[in-house]
Amino acid sequence: MGALSDPPLPPWALRSGRDGCSPWAVFAVGSVEHRLRWVAPGSFTMGSPIGELGRFEHEAQHHVVLTQGYWLGETPVTQDLWRAVMGTERAGFRGDRRPVECVRWHDAMAFCAAANVRVPGLALTLPTEAEWEYACRAGTSTATWNGDLSGTLVAPELDGVAWYAENSGDESHPVGALRANPWGFHDMLGNVREWCADAWGEVCGDAVDPLRRGDEGAPRVMRGGSWYDRASAQRAASRYAEPPGYRHDDVGFRVALGRAARP
Repeated sequence: MGALSDPPLPPWALRSGRDGCSPWAVFAVGSVEHRLRWVAPGSFTMGSPIGELGRFEHEAQHHVVLTQGYWLGETPVTQDLWRAVMGTERAGFRGDRRPVECVRWHDAMAFCAAANVRVPGLALTLPTEAEWEYACRAGTSTATWNGDLSGTLVAPELDGVAWYAENSGDESHPVGALRANPWGFHDMLGNVREWCADAWGEVCGDAVDPLRRGDEGAPRVMRGGSWYDRASAQRAASRYAEPPGYRHDDVGFRVALGRAARP
């Protein structure tokens, strides 16, 4: 349970603490606060086993070691936080606590850069694909942190933990409304897909601190499934790729910081 190790107190923290899930810290832009949770170094099996319901070929299992701890957003970035940082509206479904969406990969990176200017000591970026899946699994090895799925279209295992096509009403929902995973992260499955730092690529075996760099136009990884997607898209190993200029009302992002090697 690497996520339970204590991190150093970050200089950007408005306040911090620890609960039964993991250490946490809060930064603020104006009156809008955002909570991050600490994930300590560790290792895990990334990808899905042959035979997992809904599996795609580009989810080959491999061993990953993360040598550095990192902070990760407890929820996706919300519309009120986006507005506080960027001064603009960016969403198809309006609501302060709904996830921001209709954002390109470049928009997400621009948000991180702007927030870092606003908050001394902050160094936000996007999580790597491996960091995302490690935090999503939270020490579990099943298709979701709440167990394997019993169906590809509809799965009761997602009730109460993910907004997806069966229960979303064809729209996004306020973040944090459903149960968090064992490490305290909300909405990692469903609600909106989330951009990652990595360029798209096939899995190439075991890795240490993997990050696939690409040129400016290279397709980028998205993770997590969305309110629009069927049950099988909500698995921890599900991977998608779109050009960095892609935007849709089921695509948002989650911020990370703390790792030295960043694009």
